[in-house]
Amino acid sequence: MKILYFYQYFSTPNGAWGTRVYEFAKEWIEQGHEVTVVTAIYNKSDIKTDKFVDDQNIDGIHIKILNIDIDNRQSKLKRIWSFIQYSLLSSLYALILPADIVIASSGPITMGIPGLIAKFFRGRKLIFEVRDLWPEGAIELGIINNGLLKRVGYWFERTCYVSSNYIVTLSPGMTENIKNRFSINNIIDVTNAANIDLFSAKMSFDEKKITSKTYAIYTGNIGMVNNSYWLYNAAKELKKMKRSDVKILLIGEGQQREELEELAKNEGVENFIRLNLMPKSDLVSYVQNSFVSLVPLKDSPVLDTSSPNKFFESLAAGVPVIQNTNGWMKNFIEENSVGFTLDPNDPQQLANKLIWLKDNPKEGRLMGYNGYIVAKKYFDKKYLANKMLDVLIKVNNNTI
Repeated sequence: MKILYFYQYFSTPNGAWGTRVYEFAKEWIEQGHEVTVVTAIYNKSDIKTDKFVDDQNIDGIHIKILNIDIDNRQSKLKRIWSFIQYSLLSSLYALILPADIVIASSGPITMGIPGLIAKFFRGRKLIFEVRDLWPEGAIELGIINNGLLKRVGYWFERTCYVSSNYIVTLSPGMTENIKNRFSINNIIDVTNAANIDLFSAKMSFDEKKITSKTYAIYTGNIGMVNNSYWLYNAAKELKKMKRSDVKILLIGEGQQREELEELAKNEGVENFIRLNLMPKSDLVSYVQNSFVSLVPLKDSPVLDTSSPNKFFESLAAGVPVIQNTNGWMKNFIEENSVGFTLDPNDPQQLANKLIWLKDNPKEGRLMGYNGYIVAKKYFDKKYLANKMLDVLIKVNNNTI
């Protein structure tokens, strides 16, 4: 089976971004399928090129790289233009590249353009993969305010869903949202995966920058959607309570990185620490040696459906999780005793919980162990790759 995957953010473990597509594609190739990924240049990925369009082979995966820069720090208009450029150029390859199955991985919703072109102009089977609820998320977060753009966005979202042979979401919350709004049943959730082997294998740790088990860790984008001020204000509360032994470590980049670093410097919040982006292989030891992993998001209903990589990776590393949404992650944490759900608008509550976890390491270790067990059961990359592949095969064979 020839699989053509449209995904703007492709990365390998050498990058500082999620590796779902890389891991899934490798597994599918091992089972005899051919995979081509059409991607762009994301600042957190290790995929680079000097050519306008480049062809690379990475572990058997054919990567077609469109030299279009995508960066979370870009202005809104610049990012929109990047998305449009990618969708238009990739549409050419939707027409000319061989494929039995085409996967269009959204957001943004413009990813649906090459997918629809492949379906209606070349007769390909279309799988629409929903990573974020677009345009609902952009509207709820105030990114899209124009009434006409909202209507067009919702129309195009419906078009993508009803035109797809099957829909794959990244969380149970997304699946329920789409089912309820569009009465669609050809849908399944295949969450982000955890590389159990990578995150559970004990790594050496350099304590020169920060001492093991004294810090809570956050990895990823530093910005409004990720509620980064919640973390900073919790660090301030810890300072007020004279708990300098409890640190908050951020590893990442983003729109609010510079202003938060400046605030921490000016206000003397020394227990708020940031390290630069690093390859996934280097990140593992920092996650393993934290006493808790933080998965914060802005207080917004659409984000209750989110499926952050860091959640699954933390479980695989045997580290308890603190998150602040009211969706499927909250239910999962409660059912499996792997961490806590807190108020996204209460940094004092976060500070108090960090102190409790730091002072009660036995309880933290138990939750971490629980997390490792459920990660092996539900989030192993091989298991999830095969779950999605089963859908692709059935769609290709017209048996689903």
